[in-house]
Amino acid sequence: MIFSFILIDKPDAGELRQRIRPEHKAYLAGVAERMAFAGPLVADDGQTMLGSLLAIDFPSRDAAHAWLADEPFTRAGLYASVTIHAFVNLWPQRAGFAPSA
Repeated sequence: MIFSFILIDKPDAGELRQRIRPEHKAYLAGVAERMAFAGPLVADDGQTMLGSLLAIDFPSRDAAHAWLADEPFTRAGLYASVTIHAFVNLWPQRAGFAPSA
């Protein structure tokens, strides 16, 4: 089942996010084959990162929670709030995705 992760950063955590980001991206690469989508939540300026939105296939909610517990941003204490929901993708994506080559 796909689980969506809505992860909101603590205030003024931009420096921490940038410092840990390479570890975070490497960790995400480990689930790349199961990822529906992932990326930062940003302010209206399109640049300032406020959190993360991920949708990843896991065999269970427990597995999703276990994965998140070891995620580098989580371990670094970046997130002010974490919400995880099961997600059913019923609409084909068109906007916001790179065109296929």
